[in-house]
Amino acid sequence: MTIATEEKDIAALRAVGQVVARTIAEMHAAVEPGISTTELDAIGEACMRRYGAQSAPKLVYDFPGATCLSVNGGTVHGVPTDAPLQPGDLLTIDVTVELNGFMADAAITVQVPPETDAGQKLISATRVALEKALTMARAGAPVNAVGRVVEREVRRRGFAIIPQLTGHGVGKTIHEDPTVPNFYHRRYNQRLENGMVVAIEPIVSAGNGKIFTEADGWTISTADGALSAHFEHTVIITPDAPIILTQLSENGNQ
Repeated sequence: MTIATEEKDIAALRAVGQVVARTIAEMHAAVEPGISTTELDAIGEACMRRYGAQSAPKLVYDFPGATCLSVNGGTVHGVPTDAPLQPGDLLTIDVTVELNGFMADAAITVQVPPETDAGQKLISATRVALEKALTMARAGAPVNAVGRVVEREVRRRGFAIIPQLTGHGVGKTIHEDPTVPNFYHRRYNQRLENGMVVAIEPIVSAGNGKIFTEADGWTISTADGALSAHFEHTVIITPDAPIILTQLSENGNQ
């Protein structure tokens, strides 16, 4: 796990977090009917390069894209393709960046215009689940306390969590300890520590929550074809509110 308590490490993590936030913002701004996820991926990679950063999934896993772009029933790790986005599609933009030896990870789900009631209800439920999870992310809290509030919010709104897909430590590489589940189980009782860097990421299905891996070997999709949504921030744990590294700040510095 990565523990960031020294100012130089916190500053480096803030810098990479802002690259993630700016990359997502530029990709989001380009979303419209007819654009392909390959084109969006190129926009994301160009943004990273402007800041001297690089794609962490490419670096660590040799992922076939700079970013993960999942459509509709795609939950995570969607490989960019040349297929044009259609009106009403749900698109998850998941960006993990490396800069100066540190990594940060974030995701949002957006809807290709025009919006639909079903799509917006799922997006809202997932976004609010993340917001509530962040209120529980304090030094000394067990990781399953984070999962409990995610599961309660998601189920309250009539959706399903996907138990195999969890948050995780991040910082020096993409996936580190601890696992941060989106549900409650007593075995997930590791305590969050001051300075711990974690990615908290509710991933939600409008169906039964079962998943499978597509033929490309990367994209994980809902088994029943139901829509999925995903929101994520990388944070540094403190005794109080966490430092949200991947939230875009007005001046690019937090």
